[in-house]
Amino acid sequence: MALRRHRLPRFWLAVTLGLVAAGVGAAHWWEAQLPSRLEQAAADGNYEACLSYSEQLAALRWMSGRAPREQGRCRRHQAETLWQAEKWAEALKLQLLLSNSPAGTVADRKRLQSWQQELKSRALARFEAGDLEGAITLLKPMGEDQHPDGNAYGDNLRQLWSRNRLQQERARGLISQKRWWEALEALNRIDHPWWKSQSAGLQRQVENEIAGLKAKEQEHHSHGDNRLSNVPMADLDGAVQRNIVLGLDDWTAFTTACRQLGGKVVEAGPETGCQR
Repeated sequence: MALRRHRLPRFWLAVTLGLVAAGVGAAHWWEAQLPSRLEQAAADGNYEACLSYSEQLAALRWMSGRAPREQGRCRRHQAETLWQAEKWAEALKLQLLLSNSPAGTVADRKRLQSWQQELKSRALARFEAGDLEGAITLLKPMGEDQHPDGNAYGDNLRQLWSRNRLQQERARGLISQKRWWEALEALNRIDHPWWKSQSAGLQRQVENEIAGLKAKEQEHHSHGDNRLSNVPMADLDGAVQRNIVLGLDDWTAFTTACRQLGGKVVEAGPETGCQR
């Protein structure tokens, strides 16, 4: 009985060591299988399996230094696939993880910056085409849609949009009051392509009104208004100048010249003419 008790701990020790050895052996075997399985999953586009295998390799890093490299290959391949599928948020998230990991390279970080710049360019194109919300949506994956301090790219787009909208509203109000010059100034402050196209009709209306006012003002200030004078202006001016040379003042010279040419002086408010 005493002999049996003495041998029992040895038996359990052997079993335990055997299980540990089997576990270590199995881990070594599985670790050896993971790179090929990971590569195949990446080639098949099996995103979940690819990441699962890469995480398992990372967990076994103490057994091999290959995990970061293989994990980087998986993330690099999958990020490109997601980007081409226009799944911007997922692609940027994965590319960011890759760039910040030990497997990340300078090329990976440059690609991340290039993708972010491309999204900004796409957002700007939508913004200039009049799609503000579409532009903001494109900026969300990289967190540029809105910042608490108001300095996000999306915040700048909103401010520009609001400023142009308010200028158009101001111009409409001024047009309704026939304040054409002020309305033109407001319209000229609009610098967004879509808002400029939306305001083109207002711009033409205001410019036509101002052109009409200029024409009336020029007619009003022209010497010898045709509505009051029908005596040839060249003849009238010549007669006036001759009378001035004879020593007559301007008014007497004008009235005398009018009579000399067979006309009579007519007045309409502040304006004076010579009619036959």
